[in-house]
Amino acid sequence: MELLDSSLLDAADAVRAGKISARELADAAIARIERDDTHAYLDFDPARTRAQAISVDEKRARGEALGPLAGVPIGLKDVLCTRDARTTCGSKILEGYRPPYDATAVAKLRAADAVFTGKLNMDEFAMGSSNENSAYGPVKNPWDKSRVPGGSSGGSAAAVSAGLALGTLGTDTGGSIRQPAALCGVVGLKPTYGRVSRYGLVAFASSLDQIGTFAADVRGAARLLEAIAGHDGHDATSVARPIDEYVGACGRDPKGLRLGVPAEYFEAGLEPEVKASIEAGLKAFEGLGCTLVPLQMPHTKHAVATYYVVATAECSSNLARFDGVRYGLRVDPGKDLEAMYGATRDRGFGAEVKRRILLGTYVLSAGYYDAYYTKAQKVRTLIRRDFEAAFAKCDAIVGPTSPSVAWPFGAKVADPLAMYLADVYTLPASLAGLPGISVPAAPSASGLPVGMQIVTPAWDEARMLTLAHAFEQVSPAKGKRPARS
Repeated sequence: MELLDSSLLDAADAVRAGKISARELADAAIARIERDDTHAYLDFDPARTRAQAISVDEKRARGEALGPLAGVPIGLKDVLCTRDARTTCGSKILEGYRPPYDATAVAKLRAADAVFTGKLNMDEFAMGSSNENSAYGPVKNPWDKSRVPGGSSGGSAAAVSAGLALGTLGTDTGGSIRQPAALCGVVGLKPTYGRVSRYGLVAFASSLDQIGTFAADVRGAARLLEAIAGHDGHDATSVARPIDEYVGACGRDPKGLRLGVPAEYFEAGLEPEVKASIEAGLKAFEGLGCTLVPLQMPHTKHAVATYYVVATAECSSNLARFDGVRYGLRVDPGKDLEAMYGATRDRGFGAEVKRRILLGTYVLSAGYYDAYYTKAQKVRTLIRRDFEAAFAKCDAIVGPTSPSVAWPFGAKVADPLAMYLADVYTLPASLAGLPGISVPAAPSASGLPVGMQIVTPAWDEARMLTLAHAFEQVSPAKGKRPARS
């Protein structure tokens, strides 16, 4: 078995025990990335990766204790600030930009002795569901390279799926971790809003953005979450709550847990082969001793509209800072300051980012603020109350992560609404600030990955991981990987 086909935990344990070196793992990752054609990486520097690995090996040689991610090759979504690598957010407006500091999550991975493989491709400013909005070209799904990997964290999901890293970080605003994890056949975990510091994360929608983890298995995603979770004084939305033993939660028995199954998650729009996979997964949960509880969550149908008012309003405000004055691209037509702003933003932003800025500016404008933004915030509260009522009857909510398997490139580009509906099952939990995870379920009839989503009450990632790990052990997808390059 190749080094990168081991689990994240096994690799870290082997480095700490001296069975393999961090340099060997790094070289294996570099070799795979160099021959891979998924276009998962935007910033890849073999010398930088080897230097980090050598530093870990030298630390061990000095007899110093190694961290929980000792020598593990980890990729970072290109929306996370890194002091030693470019951070472009998949946009031309930040082409070549190098931040002067690390995001808190990145700094925590360094402290845990992880080795960074590079920065990962993404939809521009995390706005998209297919990775087709990257200014630097789309990522290919490792299972079928004529299909999308999902988005916006498409590079993060594809890198784990293709074996280019043992774990990655992504971000989830409305489903951007869980949906690409489902389409690429890996585990993707979004923690509770406030569980992980957003300091150093380039903001899209500040009340929704959350950093999370990808790995080939549930325990790997849990180990990464243990490393990055926790309060941070640099982030006002970071919450000081105890961090559970997430890896330890993976071995617990889920017997007796009540699993809510919302009727709204199985209505029109769910592909038959996805529905069949999820229904088989629900029977597997019953076989594990769980009880299925039918639910009604009536405000689910408003989640897409609510999200695309709230998120675009916040993006309009957050992206105002990209103006060509302080950093990034500057296009100066030689007229005046206003002309420079306009020319810079017109050339620097892609079509989807412009669409969302315009929509967000509109819903925040005088005369429309109450009609759209205020009303959307009220509906967001109703969606949160749906979850509160549901969790009075059950311990977790389960269902499909995505309504479809990965679709061919170009299939939804001309229809933004069809693209937005790809996140219909992930948006409600995001609006409510709840933790969610996608775990591979039985593949579709065509052999493409399908994801089972598990959502638990706020701060209960441990219970979510118990259920995810138990399901993983009985899932027909366990151990399945796409053909390697």
